[in-house]
Amino acid sequence: MNYQRAVNVSRLVLVLLCIALLLSIAVFGFNIGGKSMNGIFEKDTIRLGLDLAGGSVITYQAQTDDAGTALSSGMQSILQVMRMRLDNLGLTEAQVYLVGDDMITVEIPSITNPTEAAETLMATAVLTFRNADGEVVLEGADVKSARASYGVIDDDKTYKYHVQLSLNDVGTSKFTAATKAAANAATADKQKILIYMDDTLISSPSVDPKQYAATGITGGDVIISGNFTEESSKILAGQINAGALKYALDDVDQRTVGATLGEKSLTTSLKAGAIGILFVMVFMIIYYRVPGAVASISLIAYMSIFMLALVLLKANLTLPGIAGIILSIGMAVDANVVIFERTKEELRLGKSAKAAVKGGYSRALSAVIDSNITTLIAAGVLYFLGSGTIKGFATTLLIGIVISLFTAIFLTRALLHLSIGMGLSSTRLYGVKERSEQNA
Repeated sequence: MNYQRAVNVSRLVLVLLCIALLLSIAVFGFNIGGKSMNGIFEKDTIRLGLDLAGGSVITYQAQTDDAGTALSSGMQSILQVMRMRLDNLGLTEAQVYLVGDDMITVEIPSITNPTEAAETLMATAVLTFRNADGEVVLEGADVKSARASYGVIDDDKTYKYHVQLSLNDVGTSKFTAATKAAANAATADKQKILIYMDDTLISSPSVDPKQYAATGITGGDVIISGNFTEESSKILAGQINAGALKYALDDVDQRTVGATLGEKSLTTSLKAGAIGILFVMVFMIIYYRVPGAVASISLIAYMSIFMLALVLLKANLTLPGIAGIILSIGMAVDANVVIFERTKEELRLGKSAKAAVKGGYSRALSAVIDSNITTLIAAGVLYFLGSGTIKGFATTLLIGIVISLFTAIFLTRALLHLSIGMGLSSTRLYGVKERSEQNA
């Protein structure tokens, strides 16, 4: 074995070890030095949709005397607010829809406390900023947007969950004036801005007189800190963003949906998917040989990265979401098939394996990219214009396409070049007969 071949073998082993590590982390998680991540199959790592895990179904009735067009418009407004609140809570797989003229049903998967979920959906977050004397200096209407965040916000350099507000122009002016007044107050207890949610004090930051006495706090960005968890920071940001409901709603029905059918469907889907992927790998290896083996390795890498993405994004998963995953797997395999067929055509012209791989990629790349880009556009439209299960399908499809492009264009090509560098360059190893055999 010459030096270059040994280098290529070492590189291939390193790549395989990295893929094995990714797969291990995705399946089993890790816990190192206080940092941890659950594996994808651990309980509550991925929230399953109502069709897979069961959940709560809550029906509300609007309390209003409106009728006709006014009622229809008001109910559509409530639908939009409820949808926004669900999305802000990360419940993209939840569904909300009209029942009759004045009722709304919300289906929320994997919620352990449906009563708390119902109260959260119905809550209207009234945000006010007050000076030390209790006078309101800023209101929720002055807030342009709110988002939950995690980072260092204090001098102790510790990471904390918090809510970051972006103020509009009027709010920025009000906040600058209020903080300047607080900074110039005579005593320390007066040098505060009190932040209330409804009538509950959630934060009371002090304004540094040395830094802000002359100018106040400018810029229009405000951070609300406190004893927030990830969930509570998302809830608060969502309530601020969503605003109030058009009508008061009464909870007229609340029930729990069992997950027995869903569990069977999930198990069946996973088994079918695993068997299908295994058959695809076997077929690819038999038909394409070395490229097929390389594609199988890339497919394992694809699935490992996909599982990691689902864990890190804390995705909600439903049967439509699984359909999006399977579709993206099919597109990943299709990309490899197109590339390998072009490579085989190059080999039949008498080119070396290295030149054939280069030529095959050059000829196939535009078709692969074009097909994936058009699917990305369609999935993007579904994501931004759709909701509920449609958005869940689009999410898994978008993630899958991006990962499949990476594995097909970069990883598969790199593995093919390593294989050729190891001496696996005979045309027979690429599913093509030698030229002497073709002419016989």
